[in-house]
Amino acid sequence: MTTSADPIEMHSGGDGSSTRSSLTTAAARQLATTTKTPPQMQGISPRWLLKVLPWVQVSGGTFRVNRRFAHTLGDGRVEFTTTGADVRVIPEELQELPALRGYTDAEVLRQLADRCEQRDFGPGEVIVEAGTPVEQVVLIAHGKLGKVGSGPYDGETSLGVLADGDHAGARELAAETPGTWEYTLRSVTSGTVLLLPRQAVEEAAERATGLRDHLAAVRAAVPGQRNAEGEAAIELAAGHHGEPDLPGTFVDYETAPREYELGVAQTVLRVHSRVADLYNEPMNQVEEQLRLTVQALRERQEHEMVNNRDFGLLHNADLGQRVHTRTGPPTPDDLDELLSKVWKEPSVILAHPQAIAAFGRECSRRGIYPANADLQGHSVPSWRGVPVLPCNKIPVSGQGTTSMLAMRTGEKAQGVVGLHRTGIPDEYQPSLSVRFMGINEKAVISYLVSAYFSAAVLVPDALGILEDVEIGH
Repeated sequence: MTTSADPIEMHSGGDGSSTRSSLTTAAARQLATTTKTPPQMQGISPRWLLKVLPWVQVSGGTFRVNRRFAHTLGDGRVEFTTTGADVRVIPEELQELPALRGYTDAEVLRQLADRCEQRDFGPGEVIVEAGTPVEQVVLIAHGKLGKVGSGPYDGETSLGVLADGDHAGARELAAETPGTWEYTLRSVTSGTVLLLPRQAVEEAAERATGLRDHLAAVRAAVPGQRNAEGEAAIELAAGHHGEPDLPGTFVDYETAPREYELGVAQTVLRVHSRVADLYNEPMNQVEEQLRLTVQALRERQEHEMVNNRDFGLLHNADLGQRVHTRTGPPTPDDLDELLSKVWKEPSVILAHPQAIAAFGRECSRRGIYPANADLQGHSVPSWRGVPVLPCNKIPVSGQGTTSMLAMRTGEKAQGVVGLHRTGIPDEYQPSLSVRFMGINEKAVISYLVSAYFSAAVLVPDALGILEDVEIGH
């Protein structure tokens, strides 16, 4: 009887030096069970922002932030409001312009505010050129503009710097014919300006007799009583004796408070039924597909909470809460300036990992070695006792610049909060649902995976941003 299998060779002598003496590992592997890991994903980050933010339940899908009415009139500086990346001048603040000082027609001021055109700029851009007609008023919402004139030896000379709240070209509004710019406005940092066309003021003056008469004779405005934060003062009495008449007061609110609607990140997960039926050992294929999909959704959630132009933190910081680095790299002085903007119990500082490395280099150069802080069982870098946490969702520009965020968190602290909605149908994690969508004619199973979220800054001084942070030096 013969077989096709190789015989088991028996040796009783001879050299036998070329014959294997044991089973090879390649052959043995055919009988062995491979030890496997779950699918790995390099894109998973610590997501510190999602961990440190307190989450507020938004049952109705919309979160309204009611604040006291606040703006300072009579200080010579124009103030603005921001809604995401959109910047608007407060209509009443147009009275800070010399030509409109004392003009109080709210409807006309609102029309002029609506005519302002927003322009975002980067370092080194020319906003207006010397010698050109003054056809618009430049309102600096954020950033620094250098006034550059002609020097005595055919060179350029600096005539000063305009920054947040300053304006240029406003005196020409009252002139019958526009003059020309005596200097060039060139940006020193990145920022935003609003441009009020002279033509818009002329058209408004044709419709409103009061504005036309006012432009002929500008009068001074009487500043109202405000507190240090620009909120309408609450009249109080203290230290009195006897029975004097106590002052009457009320607390004024914003008439159009900001509302945040929950954002959404969604995807459709597809798994073939044959894969789900036959290849579920030792790991459940659907569960692993879902686990990685949820991780990707959470990463996108943090990205949106930082960068979304409507509710992202980078776009919702108040213009007065933004500071620039002194020399480019993030120095200890710069972080002290940043913390001075969020001085009421700062909770965390968020920065790109490369920005944290740049800050470490600046500290080492000065012989400073910041202590670590304990946060949720982790030892993390800190500055002045405030944890400095990495967040790779903060963008780095092509020029090698980024931003650093300091924030106070929590609803009771009037800080920054995350918004979500728990208890939704087919909830898989808080505010994240996995909904079965059916099986198509190709036997592919579909699941709708949705995450609902947003972020809100309750008061302006809860969030500060250090901008133009260089990481390459």
